Amino acid sequence: MGFRIEGGAVAQLVIDRAAKRNALTRAMWAALPGLLADLASNDEVKVLLVTGEGASFSAGADIRELISGADPADPMAELRASNLQAQAALREFPKPTIAVVRGHCIGGGLEIAVNCDFRFAARDASFGVTPARIGVVYPPAAIKVLLDLVGPATTKYLLFSGDLFTADQAELKGLVDRVDDDPMVAAEAFAATLVSRSQLTIRSAKESVNALLSGEDGDTAAVRRYRETIASGELAEGIEAFTQKRSPEFVWHPRRDQGAAELDAVADRG
Repeated sequence: MGFRIEGGAVAQLVIDRAAKRNALTRAMWAALPGLLADLASNDEVKVLLVTGEGASFSAGADIRELISGADPADPMAELRASNLQAQAALREFPKPTIAVVRGHCIGGGLEIAVNCDFRFAARDASFGVTPARIGVVYPPAAIKVLLDLVGPATTKYLLFSGDLFTADQAELKGLVDRVDDDPMVAAEAFAATLVSRSQLTIRSAKESVNALLSGEDGDTAAVRRYRETIASGELAEGIEAFTQKRSPEFVWHPRRDQGAAELDAVADRG
């Protein structure tokens, strides 16, 4: 398959094709939404770290597949569809995601990284988008994610030139959130902090940010979350812990089988 899952509250999704610098095949793109759906439905998982096996995060798409599709007029059509579906699944994953980057993070590898919530990089990491080097037309949906993250000038610089950023340059441009000697240790420490926080608050904030980035107002989902924080007891626990000067013990998890009307009724009774 090309991926490996390591479980726990802080789970890992590992791109596991080190012999090819973790180059991503169409089969790997196609498998990613299902893997993410399984992790999303696992209540034990609170944070997902995404990383690569060996020295590289991912050197990008498997070049041999770029023109291997069935349609001679658009041989990348199937690959592009699988790629965009995988990016969307990662972007919409309901729990916090952290890309832990060592070595090359290029093309499809960068697409995975920028669709995570955060990027922690080793000092030897390098970042780039290289379609201009081989004549690939980059899809607008992928460009928008990069544009939202680093702005138009940096997006154009990366796409026009195909040049690579060092980790320090990427951090300066806002492409990377933290550069560290050991980004996995740093990411695990940050993930532990997130695990200790209100999962309801985190999920609601992620929903709202994603809605705003997509041009929606997010108010409908937010109203339900306002009520849910009462029904779940998270708000009461947070306030009580604050007044007692102790760490809160949040226990909320998604109620996958509970309808909105039932949840509203529980909130009203609370």
